[in-house]
Amino acid sequence: MIDASQFEHVIYEVKGRAAWITINRPKLYNAFNAQTIEELIAAFKLAADDRGVSSVVLTGAGDKAFCTGGDQSAHEGQYDGRGIVGLPIDELQSIIRDIPKPVIARINGFAIGGGNVFATLCDLSIMSDTAKLGQVGPKVGSVDAGWGTALLARHVGDKKAREIWFLNLQYTGAEALEMGLVNKVVPHAELDAAVTEWTDILAQRSPTALALAKRSFNADSDNIRGISMLALNAVKLFYDTDESKEGVRAFTEKRAPDFHKYVK
Repeated sequence: MIDASQFEHVIYEVKGRAAWITINRPKLYNAFNAQTIEELIAAFKLAADDRGVSSVVLTGAGDKAFCTGGDQSAHEGQYDGRGIVGLPIDELQSIIRDIPKPVIARINGFAIGGGNVFATLCDLSIMSDTAKLGQVGPKVGSVDAGWGTALLARHVGDKKAREIWFLNLQYTGAEALEMGLVNKVVPHAELDAAVTEWTDILAQRSPTALALAKRSFNADSDNIRGISMLALNAVKLFYDTDESKEGVRAFTEKRAPDFHKYVK
């Protein structure tokens, strides 16, 4: 059995009929490594199996970050665990999609890189007016060329999704709301109240009807799962190149990368 009290990187709490899953690495802006992903998967499994849970809230500890993607200190060509790239990231992305309960992203701060993909995968998103969203993949020699690109384009449109991935800008809550990337933006002090209002509403809805609705929404875009798995295997090969490794080195050395000298 899963024992949430043993988690080191994640806090799992049930509040009313909502399971709150919090990435608890605030000093690292809630960046994830292999252990973080394993604990997140376990936490979502707990929520999935609990018949008293009607919805799930995914968030980050502190006020600075929701999640800023992969921990670059644990990434030198590969991450530090199992899975195609040393992270079972595909399993976590799948369980966010497949858990038969609505998942709300409580975006309390930076949702960057992999964190932005998590927010994209969640069924609903409520964002603090002090938070920012964006992508960094090409800046650090990486890309999430599946859910992170194709599903994002479903939300914000193809042109905007290309802008997000190619230019790596950061977007305010107002901009995210306008492009359809989040459902609601509230003052930071009102974030918990706004999330709780929605989890309380979901607690009054038929769990089976919610599950059927979620699965029907997913059915229309589930072909992206195949794209994601193909892309993940391609990214594994990319991570082994000097071009990709230059992005990690530049990030850790706090300098601008020089990708072009490694292009073959």
